[in-house]
Amino acid sequence: MERFIVSARKYRPTSFETLIGQENIAKTLKNSILKNQLAHAYLFCGPRGVGKTTSARIFAKTINCLNLSENMDPCGVCESCIAFDESRSFSIHELDAASNNSVDDIRLLNEKVRIPPQIGKYSVYIIDEVHMLSPSAFNAFLKTLEEPPAHAIFILATTEKHKIIPTILSRCQTYDFNRISVEDIVRNLTQIAEREKIQIETEAMHIIARKADGAMRDALTLFDQSVAFCGENITYDQVISNLNVLDYEYYIRLTNHLLAGEHTDALLIFDEILSKGFNALHFIGGLSTHLRDLLICKDERSAKLLELAPSLIEKYTEQSRNCPVNFLYNALNITTTCEAGFKQSGNQRLHIEFALVKLARINTPQEVIPDSISEPKVSEKPEIKEKPEKTAVAEVPEKKEEPAVEKETPKEEIPAAQPKNAYIPSTPSIKGMIKKVEEKSVKAEQEKPKESGESEFDLEMLEKVWEEMAEAEKSLPRLKTAISQIKPKLDADKTIHFRVVNDLQKSWIEKNCKTRLLAFLRDKLDNRFIELIVEVESAEETKETKLYMPEEKAKFLLENYPEMRELQKDLKLELK
Repeated sequence: MERFIVSARKYRPTSFETLIGQENIAKTLKNSILKNQLAHAYLFCGPRGVGKTTSARIFAKTINCLNLSENMDPCGVCESCIAFDESRSFSIHELDAASNNSVDDIRLLNEKVRIPPQIGKYSVYIIDEVHMLSPSAFNAFLKTLEEPPAHAIFILATTEKHKIIPTILSRCQTYDFNRISVEDIVRNLTQIAEREKIQIETEAMHIIARKADGAMRDALTLFDQSVAFCGENITYDQVISNLNVLDYEYYIRLTNHLLAGEHTDALLIFDEILSKGFNALHFIGGLSTHLRDLLICKDERSAKLLELAPSLIEKYTEQSRNCPVNFLYNALNITTTCEAGFKQSGNQRLHIEFALVKLARINTPQEVIPDSISEPKVSEKPEIKEKPEKTAVAEVPEKKEEPAVEKETPKEEIPAAQPKNAYIPSTPSIKGMIKKVEEKSVKAEQEKPKESGESEFDLEMLEKVWEEMAEAEKSLPRLKTAISQIKPKLDADKTIHFRVVNDLQKSWIEKNCKTRLLAFLRDKLDNRFIELIVEVESAEETKETKLYMPEEKAKFLLENYPEMRELQKDLKLELK
């Protein structure tokens, strides 16, 4: 049975020409070899799987090749190239700093540096994951790195450049490797699939490329995994099932429901996604990416930023035509805020479901703020009721000068404008009419708060609603306990004081719960002018409620519990 070699090793680049996605770095290194301007130390840094160690090996093999081509590529047939390919070269040394990070390991390396190469011009030392060296090992390496022998060249590779001490950075030529683009990964996967005689759909390759996140090694690993799962014919549906990737169709259907304001259907789709085992945080992150792609599709100039298969680009472009820019902007604001606060949420599923409801209500602003509908009615009522007052008072001086017969005409017109249940005297008079108008104005003022969300309430009503609010917050046991144990205080201006134990509890309630609690109180008490203030109890108040001495505790029991007094009396006890 032939030994299987993974694609990441089998198709590893062996020359600068086959290096993928790092053309600028390859060109710079080739020119330095051509002009014989080699530095004594290099630092290759960048994300995982982008070709740092591979580039170091190609560079080391090239500078020691005895028969370089015109394009500065190693010949592959000389003794140095053959020794390198067979992993027996004594001129090229690799050190893993993750497992050899002590001072003794660096001292041993410093001693090896003095030995000249057996084949070729240079002894090349490739130190991988160099950021794992200990501080003392870094310091032991400084002198050798700054003034190595003429035949020694160091190539350091790391994924975390910020962990390298400045004295090491200043001694090296630094090369920053970029993430490999989706197009380059797809192009390379296509060539490998042709060599291996594997049929793979373009959409499937794009999924693998995006899942790899710019790392070619990860892409080849996912490719091998897909081949093992699907065989020689790889389809899009099989890849998303194998790699546990959420299908684009979910996001497209979800966005259509959000545009139509159908929050119920959006919640059902979210439940279906969770039932299939997908992570809720990955879902909301994918929705943000989907909305971002739709926003990019709105302009032809930015459409090139899409990293999708051509067939998917058509679907995104078609859906983006139905999405107003304002909707996409507000939707992205909601999803990114939801994603940022996901881990801090006490009920993470509800956190995302509430975000979906808000997304579905973006295109229905009249339902978001119902108070905007009722407020104009409040301002219109006084104007309607003030009109009879003005006509009645204005007609008073004119009626005194007219004959008695003519005075009866306006007196009969006024009751017609009054409500049906208004009291009409048998012998109308001007004073009576004025008194009736004043009574009606007072009555209207009394009825006005009830109609406009300004209902009156007292401390007893507040305490009942306070208990209901504690029960409603049972999903957060600590908040429920705080509400149950602390009685609210009410000011004359309808300001409710919620007194908590410490500043930490106060800041948490104000940040996460105050808006919800205030809305609950305003709704249950039917008063939209209620204000809620969260404040910390003073040390004196807290101190007075605590009982420390046994005499104080005994006195408190006798004063507050009649049963204790009866027990003491019957058994003739003396509490201390």
